[in-house]
Amino acid sequence: MNSASIKISASKKKLSGTIHLTGSKSESNRALIMQALSKGAVAVKNVSEAADTVTLLGILQPDTKQETERGKLKTEANEQGTESGKLKTETIEKNSNLKSQISNLINIGPAGTAMRFLTAYYTLQDGVVILTGSARMKQRPIGILVDALRKLGAEIEYTEKEGYPPLKIRGPLNQNSEKVSIKGDISSQYISSLLLAAPLLEKGLELIIEGELTSKPYVEMTLAMLSQAGIKYSWDENTIRIPNQPYSKSTISVEPDWSAASYWYAIAALADEAELFLPGLNGYSLQGDSKITEIMANFGITSQFKDGGVFLKKEAKKLERKIFDFKECPDLAQTVIVVCAALGHDATFTGLETLKIKETDRVNALQVELAKIGVNLIEKNQTYKLDCSGRDLKKTISINTYDDHRMAMAFAPLALVLNEMEIEDHLVVEKSYPHFWKDLESIGYEVVVSD
Repeated sequence: MNSASIKISASKKKLSGTIHLTGSKSESNRALIMQALSKGAVAVKNVSEAADTVTLLGILQPDTKQETERGKLKTEANEQGTESGKLKTETIEKNSNLKSQISNLINIGPAGTAMRFLTAYYTLQDGVVILTGSARMKQRPIGILVDALRKLGAEIEYTEKEGYPPLKIRGPLNQNSEKVSIKGDISSQYISSLLLAAPLLEKGLELIIEGELTSKPYVEMTLAMLSQAGIKYSWDENTIRIPNQPYSKSTISVEPDWSAASYWYAIAALADEAELFLPGLNGYSLQGDSKITEIMANFGITSQFKDGGVFLKKEAKKLERKIFDFKECPDLAQTVIVVCAALGHDATFTGLETLKIKETDRVNALQVELAKIGVNLIEKNQTYKLDCSGRDLKKTISINTYDDHRMAMAFAPLALVLNEMEIEDHLVVEKSYPHFWKDLESIGYEVVVSD
């Protein structure tokens, strides 16, 4: 993305205010796929403003005139050869007419959820598409999902590197099997992608999850949303069954984003005093990241649900918890780890296995950036421990975001304990929380975009 950097500081340590969060990206992306598969029978309210969701909406509903990358990709495919990971023109020419193939190029940029969900979606559609994304997206594995779809009967080819996007998808699939197995410890998005498509498979789907299921709440979210749209399913031990059936006429109202809320919990934890209100959130969320209420209670942050939202308040409390498990909520890991580092808390973390295949290798990114304040994140046999013995908060630091929105927002709370800090590529937050910096200003942060 490479936008300008941003300098942030927080001379005010007593924070209060109301923060209106955008709709959940996770819920929105699932709902939009369901709406498209149901041909409009499923209506969606409070769609997220996140760039990933805007991209998906623009692809599924082109008449919305949302900005997408398709036009950019057409230019790249015409002007570029095989350098820099661009879609290989000769690959397109080898399969059919270049002009007709160009019209079917779908570029989702850095939107990982869109890549996984659209892979299954396009196997149910008529015609051929080339599904691609950013340079980082082409480094993120998708072979497990492709293998599962191929077993069901899908025609999918890799146009560059085996096991990675771009993908050439020819639909609709001619289903030759209703039973498929998939590893549960890689990415729950593979499973959700299959489940969203399952009702429209002629023979339905019997999905067997192999091994331990990582990010289980996200699978539960998908099934709960399917249920809202009238889809019947069963889940017995490690097997989920969804018979062939139509989506029912229904409306899905998307809840505000608990992942975005987690940054405000972190800010409250590092402030001297904090009283914040986040409207729209409830204590019975489908989102796994609502677990932030339980995690941050260890840091003295109380969550009171009333008046149609949640009130956060910081109270004095000694931090004693030493082990945090993120198996069911990996997107909270960066936020909580940075808070522990800022407080000098030598905690241990587990359940970080999927962080290495996210927008960046988040484990490595955390290790590099935390070292700038003298904190080491040490890995040993899939367990990670903070060593804060060299922690130094008396400095100005610059944080690299690695094109990862969560790196920017997880480190922003540090401004409460540092004199000043700089975060590179400030527009990276548009991926999930476009007005994050404005919201910081609204509660007293000083935010200056570099010229």
